[in-house]
Amino acid sequence: MTDFESIWRIQDEIRTIVNAVLGECIFYLAYSPDRKAIELELSVHLEEDTISDLCSQFSISADYDGEGTNGTKFVFFL
Repeated sequence: MTDFESIWRIQDEIRTIVNAVLGECIFYLAYSPDRKAIELELSVHLEEDTISDLCSQFSISADYDGEGTNGTKFVFFL
């Protein structure tokens, strides 16, 4: 059973941290039932150092998921 309240809280935390560190640059943020993870794509492409710094800000483990069409992608496995 999926706990959507927890997912929404984590998404709010992700949004808050991204906005505080980078400004409003979220292109896509959603739960993927297939991956059992939250996917995040930014509207900007980040350098390696910035990716590492951003990942360290989250309370849940964030993994770099490559570069998408619009920007850098991350995945948060639940």
